[in-house]
Amino acid sequence: MASYIAKRLLVIPLLLLVFSIVIFFLIQAPPGDFMTTYSAILAGSGSSMDNEQLNLMRIDYGLDKPMHIQYIRWMGKLLHGDMGLSLLYMLPNTKLIGDRIGLTVLLAFFSFILSWLIAIPAGIYSATHKNSIGDYFFTVINYIGVAIPNFFLALLLMWICYDLWGLNLVGLFSPKYEMAPWSWAKVGDLLSHIWLPSLILALGGSARLTRIMRANLLDELGKPYMITGRAKGMSEWALVMKYPVRLAINPLVSTIGNYIPQLFSGSLVVATVMNLQNIGPLLLQALSMQDMYLSGSILLVYCLLAIIGTILSDMLLVWVDPRIRME
Repeated sequence: MASYIAKRLLVIPLLLLVFSIVIFFLIQAPPGDFMTTYSAILAGSGSSMDNEQLNLMRIDYGLDKPMHIQYIRWMGKLLHGDMGLSLLYMLPNTKLIGDRIGLTVLLAFFSFILSWLIAIPAGIYSATHKNSIGDYFFTVINYIGVAIPNFFLALLLMWICYDLWGLNLVGLFSPKYEMAPWSWAKVGDLLSHIWLPSLILALGGSARLTRIMRANLLDELGKPYMITGRAKGMSEWALVMKYPVRLAINPLVSTIGNYIPQLFSGSLVVATVMNLQNIGPLLLQALSMQDMYLSGSILLVYCLLAIIGTILSDMLLVWVDPRIRME
């Protein structure tokens, strides 16, 4: 196991190098650059900037250089732990991402736990009570969860909370705590707000995971080892939890690598609609303004999360499924 993990960790720098090249050149693919977008916004607001000023700013930001030179400069800073300067905010990208990473991790953690707490019990119940009223109920709920866009669900639940209980759950903090220093009162305010976006982000994923869990568990329940276990006198619940659940959960564990970056992005539209102070809206604004250093740094963090998530899922699969061995 140790040698396997070491090999996978050694491959991470190479993967990040490949991903960084793809990310940077995809971000640069749309026509124009940051200054083009910035001048268009100025023109839309009634202001203007002459071409000489634009060219001087483009030189200051290094946007006059060829694309590969801009990439080499960005990578040179990354190798020294510097993600570069945001052209939009004129602040270090490390600070911009660092200010939001804590709340992003917390929101992703709550969403991940909620999605699994919903999906696994619902999938087990549906499979062990096939064609029952409960199975049909979860099936309908799952189809609704998959069909309804997360942003619409966010708008609906925010309206219900405000209309019925007078709760304004936009954002992760109340206005008076948004810029306040951390205290127990601010932590309590955060917990009173974070449950709704966590639930919204978890519902879409849990609906899919429930269907996967049900389908795989139904396949395992009809296999000969189940008949053998019953013949040996094992109780149905102990038999189901000891063998088929551990095998049926494999696809859920294997999707952790893809699921973790999705949770960290916070679903861009949901995060924008709910005014969440996580990385999602920051990435959306950076992409729309063609701030390639900020958006590239965030996307590279997502790629790193995907790699780490894949390694974690492989390790969990070995623990969950006795048929899988590193050899």
